[in-house]
Amino acid sequence: HGDAIPDSLTLSPAPPAPGTAWAQLDEAVAREAVTMRGSARFQQAHTDADLSFPAGADQFSCALGLPVTAAQTPTLYRLLERSRIDASAATKAAKNHYKRPRPFTVNNEPTCTPEDEADLRKNGSYPSGHTAIGWAWALILAEIAPDRATALLERGRNYGHSRLVCNVHWYSDVQQGQFMGAAAVARLHDNPEFNADLAKARRELDHARTLKLPMPRDCAAETAALTSDIPEAR
Repeated sequence: HGDAIPDSLTLSPAPPAPGTAWAQLDEAVAREAVTMRGSARFQQAHTDADLSFPAGADQFSCALGLPVTAAQTPTLYRLLERSRIDASAATKAAKNHYKRPRPFTVNNEPTCTPEDEADLRKNGSYPSGHTAIGWAWALILAEIAPDRATALLERGRNYGHSRLVCNVHWYSDVQQGQFMGAAAVARLHDNPEFNADLAKARRELDHARTLKLPMPRDCAAETAALTSDIPEAR
């Protein structure tokens, strides 16, 4: 959709300088995050890291109360897949400019995705791309399913916090990722194709709700895992 990607370099202040209050908060959150290693919340962070499709389409299914599939909700599926690309692109200029090292390269503690660490070392930490994508999804889904908006926005927030628990992002990365995700969605609203897909996805969702489709994941376990959060990250 996005032929007008927000300028993350203009919109993103430099990441916290060492010794500042902002940097100290980042470090405090990172110290709390590593204590969650091995917990159900840490396992949820591993699950949340998967942005590939079809898995990515179901990251918000519990909050939505409905599975998102290429077969039953094809427009919504495509909307999430394409907005993932737009929201990710909205963080790239700042990521490439600042090249901020990720927490695990500083504290030498494990991440929730050891298989991704080699790539993450080469990819700037600030702003968080996963967070931008998750927040964009939360905003889009809240617009399509306003009756589920609170649950979806809460899921958007804890989806970003999973990057803290995973030890792959600093708190300020996540905060700025949310900002860039919102900026990407704001720009998408100027796109006629995006707006047409929103309307179509609403109709799809209304129909899918009548089908009583089985949920693709254990929502009770997900909800329980997500009740654990980092006190300093709010």
